[in-house]
Amino acid sequence: MSRMIPTPNAGYDAHKPAEITRLVRLSGVTKAEMPLLPLITLSILGGAFISFGALFYTQTTSGFVDINGALKLMGGIAFSLGLILVVIGGAELFTGNTMIVMAYVDRRISTLALMRNWSVVLIGNALGCIAVLALVQGAGLLDGSHGARAAAIAEAKISLTPLEAFCRGILCNALVCLAVWLAVSARSTLGMILSIIWPVSAFVAIGLEHSIANMYLIPAGALSGADISLAALMHNIVPVLLGNIIGGAGIVALAYRLAYGRNLAEEQVVAAE
Repeated sequence: MSRMIPTPNAGYDAHKPAEITRLVRLSGVTKAEMPLLPLITLSILGGAFISFGALFYTQTTSGFVDINGALKLMGGIAFSLGLILVVIGGAELFTGNTMIVMAYVDRRISTLALMRNWSVVLIGNALGCIAVLALVQGAGLLDGSHGARAAAIAEAKISLTPLEAFCRGILCNALVCLAVWLAVSARSTLGMILSIIWPVSAFVAIGLEHSIANMYLIPAGALSGADISLAALMHNIVPVLLGNIIGGAGIVALAYRLAYGRNLAEEQVVAAE
């Protein structure tokens, strides 16, 4: 009977951090150079996918008097659907695209290209959220216990101070981008799914703030009877959005760039200017 010879990396076939850094940087160049039609289409899908996760989260946690730790974890797992669809199904999401700064600081893309991507994706994500929200309203899903839960979620979000919303936005997108980072390390669909679920479940269970999800959740609450004005919506969205940029671009992308970026073999440099 022949003996099995151990293969290198047996039991650990994930990409290592330095390779993840290289792949994320290359992905940033691809995203920044994407033609407008695919970019806006995938951005709308990104907003719709995150809205599906938010809808699933709302339904999972509706009908309960006490939203306790275990139920928050269940809701977080349900919300993970959104990022799973984005990463594996293929879509553009503003919060994940904050990591494009890795390509920017290495002069792979220009300031204009970075701003173009962020602005188009943000608008597309908002349109995707609005589209799903309209369908949810038309389907009568914002009635009963689901509507009551949607209103409670929205009211809790707009009650945050700008500083609270900003800090929760930073922490949230650090976890979201770490979920994407871990998914890049995986070599199988199952590995990607498992990589995404835990960081996303953590941010939801903790009660952190995701700007794109809030573009669905807060208007859903307003349609369910919560007293929310446009000013109240922006009172949440603006600081959360700024926090999300810092959390994704600074805490994840630039930190890993400092740790591993200078040790990578240089790819062919495309003039950014």
